[in-house]
Amino acid sequence: MASIWSMAVFLLLVASAASSGVLFRPDEWYRSLRKPRWTPPDWVFGPVWSVLYVMIAIAGWLVWKQQPASPAMALWCLQLVVNAGWSGVFFGMRRMDLAFCVLALLWLSLAGFTVAAVGISPAASALFIPYLIWVTIAGALNWTVWRMNAGVR
Repeated sequence: MASIWSMAVFLLLVASAASSGVLFRPDEWYRSLRKPRWTPPDWVFGPVWSVLYVMIAIAGWLVWKQQPASPAMALWCLQLVVNAGWSGVFFGMRRMDLAFCVLALLWLSLAGFTVAAVGISPAASALFIPYLIWVTIAGALNWTVWRMNAGVR
């Protein structure tokens, strides 16, 4: 029973971070930006992030069960906070440049967690690989949109 409750806590933590995407979502400003042809359609983001957020919660929970006070857990917490901040910086502040820096920090924290978790829970580490790939794509998209819209605020 304790495992169910602890997993629920991780799901709630991740859902809280995900809520920033609901608060700051694409608007007319974003739709007016020039974007590369390879930009995924808007409808892709919701399902992809939903799956990734479940994987993020499971990965954190798996590591927490083994080593709650570990560098891997510190990196898991860091990535969650940074993840929650990106939407506010990109969509809320309309700062594509700072949003790219946030994504770079997110990418580093994900890579760090993936490496740090492998010795604690190989499954948790593996669960972050799709997340790392998606954030790599998001970083390339953020960079490209920023460069294509230099000076737009």
